[in-house]
Amino acid sequence: MLVEHNGILWNSMPSRTIGLARDGEPNLEEVLGPREVPSLLRLEEKTVYAMAIAGEMPAFKLRGQWRIRRKELERWMDEQPRGGGNDDA
Repeated sequence: MLVEHNGILWNSMPSRTIGLARDGEPNLEEVLGPREVPSLLRLEEKTVYAMAIAGEMPAFKLRGQWRIRRKELERWMDEQPRGGGNDDA
């Protein structure tokens, strides 16, 4: 749900942020918390935190809480090496 406050559109949904696109229309971009990412990657929550802290995945802090943009996470997943490696086997 969009709410206007002081001329700025805010989204009351917890997992999305709002900005304005170049045409002035609201631009929704899904932002995930570290509790949502483990189910996507089939990892433990503590592993996601450790990877975020180490800079091993595209994450950022917002008021002390880690957040990950879904588009960046999907791009990062696509860029990861596939099969045959023994890095963490």
